[in-house]
Amino acid sequence: MTTETPILNEHNKQEYPPMHTAEHILNATMVKMFGCPRSKNAHIERKKSKCDYMLANEPSAEQVCAIENKVNEIIGKNMPVTVEYMTKQEAAAIVDLSKLPENATDTLRIVRVGDYDACACAGTHVENTSEIGKFKIISASFTPGAEPQEPGCWRVRFKLEQ
Repeated sequence: MTTETPILNEHNKQEYPPMHTAEHILNATMVKMFGCPRSKNAHIERKKSKCDYMLANEPSAEQVCAIENKVNEIIGKNMPVTVEYMTKQEAAAIVDLSKLPENATDTLRIVRVGDYDACACAGTHVENTSEIGKFKIISASFTPGAEPQEPGCWRVRFKLEQ
């Protein structure tokens, strides 16, 4: 593990830390509940955000409620959000690196939400999940895949309430 703070690729935008950290928790929840990859696309903003997940089927109303409840459960655990630096080779053993840009440095910044999530990320985050507020799914839509065996895209929109 690297002990000094390395020079990394510049991040292209400034996120709202509570919402961005909630996205990490949502991603981990989707991976754990559905076995899907982390979000294919994400648009993270202060007032409301959205993420797209590649799923075989549209989640039921009960599953959507379970997603929201699990994210709020994790937020309520007041978990520390920490950062560590490691090489791509070290990181590959614990995180999915498939979405890294081609020009990513050899040293990566890994953000952990307690023991619930670990992700290579250059964004801004809260220091503790207690700073996030309540996670609320405000809408969702599903577009089936073009072919029967192709996954569809489930788009979920969410916000944070204080």
